[in-house]
Amino acid sequence: MSSDLTSQKCEACTIDAPKVTKEESDELMKTLDNWVIMNDGFDFLEKIFTFDNYEKAVAFSNQVAALADVEDHHPLIILEGGKVTVKWWSHKINGLHKNDFICAAKTDLLLN
Repeated sequence: MSSDLTSQKCEACTIDAPKVTKEESDELMKTLDNWVIMNDGFDFLEKIFTFDNYEKAVAFSNQVAALADVEDHHPLIILEGGKVTVKWWSHKINGLHKNDFICAAKTDLLLN
């Protein structure tokens, strides 16, 4: 579903980079599987992943961390028991950039 995004690479995000528009985010959200846009003073993408045990959750968290280093774009990862919450947003613009959607799509690929 998100193959177009998964083939893209994050670009360097500067403080003056444009946030995605509502129309752009609506279109990009159609390509993601069960991610939601949340707001806590700024918009971010969030998805909760569940695993059979803590060890699998830790392994997935480490895969997300490795992806983040490759893309040079880093999420908030919350690890609790067999659950991992991943939150993507662009810190420099305090909101959503296309990079966040690229990384969300690539995060889903880690499960395959």
